[in-house]
Parts: sequence; structure tokens; C-alpha cells
Amino acid sequence: MEEILNLLKDNARLTAEDIAAMTKKTPAEVKAIIKKFEDDGVILKYSAIVNPEKDLETKEKVCAEIQIQVQPQREHGFDAIADRIYRFPQVKSLYLMSGGYDFKIIIEGNSLKEVALFVSEKLSTLEGVRSTKTNFVLKTYKENDIVYVENERDIREGVQA
Repeated sequence: MEEILNLLKDNARLTAEDIAAMTKKTPAEVKAIIKKFEDDGVILKYSAIVNPEKDLETKEKVCAEIQIQVQPQREHGFDAIADRIYRFPQVKSLYLMSGGYDFKIIIEGNSLKEVALFVSEKLSTLEGVRSTKTNFVLKTYKENDIVYVENERDIREGVQA
């Protein structure tokens, strides 16, 4: 089963027939395993990975990482604050962290001003938020094992006389 999951992680466009040929299972067995993964919430979604440098809409967006220190709520810990944060449509990712801050948030906006207003008017005003630190993404080189930059270096070895 893990082999099928790994194949789908690498290429979600594989058909059950393709996976069956690769795993020596029948297409019916593969379909049943995939359905179980979906029903159990192991597979949540299928999506395309888009190069942000080549997609005009994404290229115009501003991406930021926000580090937040919070005061956990009694009997709910960090979960209640996390629930309020991840519901904002600007929030693309939310992580509970160890170390110098509690949450790392990845957000997306149409401009620097829009991101700044989101932080100052939405995040900073949430009950329990003690501080925020915003870092803007300037360029993405690699994300989720996908390298976005095209390497055009000359890899030929130099000749010495």
C-alpha cells in the first residue's frame, strides 16, 4: 500500500492501470487501495504543482512568512488560536513550531500593503497573539522537492594546456 501512495505522491496522474503494472497488482486492487486512502483521509486532494515564476497570476502575488508568538488558551492550548488563523483565506500554510516562536504562517496577497494590512488588522489583533514578525519571500528556488530554477550554467570542464 505504501508503494502505491509513494507512486501517487510522485505523479498523481498515474492511472490505476499504470500503478497495477508497476506494483504487480490488479487495477481493481489498486482502485480499492486508492479509495481506502481517500476514505481514510490519507489522500486529501490531488493538485497540479505550478511554477510561480511562469504563472502570470501567481508571479504577481506577494508571499510572506509570518512568525507569531502567542499565549496558548487554557484547556485548548494552541489549537483554538490555530483554528482562527487557518480560516483566513490569505493563509496558505500554518505550522506549530518549536523554538523562538509558536506559529509559522505562509500567506499570499496581491501587494506588500495588502499583506501588511492583513498582519496588522487581522493577525495582530487576535486574542492571544503576543508578537508577529513578517518576512517576504523574494524568490522560490525549491519547494516540496520541486526545483523551480532552470540551471543554465555551462557544466563543461575547462581545458588546461
